[in-house]
Amino acid sequence: QRALEAGAAGFMVKDAPAEQLAEGIRKVMAGDKAIDPALAAEALVAGINPLTDRERDILRIALTGASVKHIAGELFLSPGTVRNHLSSAIGKTATTNRTEAAQVAQSKGWL
Repeated sequence: QRALEAGAAGFMVKDAPAEQLAEGIRKVMAGDKAIDPALAAEALVAGINPLTDRERDILRIALTGASVKHIAGELFLSPGTVRNHLSSAIGKTATTNRTEAAQVAQSKGWL
């Protein structure tokens, strides 16, 4: 999902059958998208990433156990701004603290 958001035209598993890989290449060359069906199903189950870029940046640092002050310093933000982003991310991940939010976001492939 992140690869496609970044502009990838196709995403296939490396052990896909040669016919499937060749068909994927033909689709991409024709201007279409080529996505392995199993990967597409996984992406649907995980859901669309609700986090903003800044929330993802903050949660990546939060995974290290960093304090709000440390996160703010790393990203050149005020501690209040970091707390606001963390509060939003906690709500979006349906968790109760920044550590849980970061872990849920990571497990869903959102970071």
